[in-house]
Amino acid sequence: MLQTDRLTIRNFNLADANDLYEYLSLPDTYIFEPGSPISKEEAKQLCVERSKSDSFLAVELRVTHKMIGHLYFSHSEPIDFMTWELGYIFNPKYFNKGFCTEASKAIIKYAFNELQAHRIEAFCNPLNAASWHVLEKTGMKREGYFKEKAFFRKDINDEPMWHDCYAYGLIDKDFKNK
Repeated sequence: MLQTDRLTIRNFNLADANDLYEYLSLPDTYIFEPGSPISKEEAKQLCVERSKSDSFLAVELRVTHKMIGHLYFSHSEPIDFMTWELGYIFNPKYFNKGFCTEASKAIIKYAFNELQAHRIEAFCNPLNAASWHVLEKTGMKREGYFKEKAFFRKDINDEPMWHDCYAYGLIDKDFKNK
């Protein structure tokens, strides 16, 4: 569990199901993410699955204990490279308040100071300006641009709808020197 001035970052639990449903049930959540809106039952199942993993972390407001988003933070292969990948999805009701940046900075600091991470990386669609602004506010640097790197959906002709991708990264010595 990590704490910032306004947030607690912790493992998921079943009590997070309604808060998770609140934003993962919205079609707009999937503009830049794979998947589609989920049901309340699927939210419960996700919370159970995520409670057994350290890759997904709930982000809650310290004052109200409301879960307002989550981080994806996973150790990449090969393990010896000491690299973690960062991702996030937040409830739109809490956009533009700095919560995603605050949570991302906290997990990055934890990774470099406690996990002895060498590198943190993240990827986002170039059209998702809010996401790449968060990454830049955390100190990550844009390192690359991939054309048609992936697709999350297919069109009516069953053809992939490819999207481009920015790659961001931050290494330990740059983190410690800022």
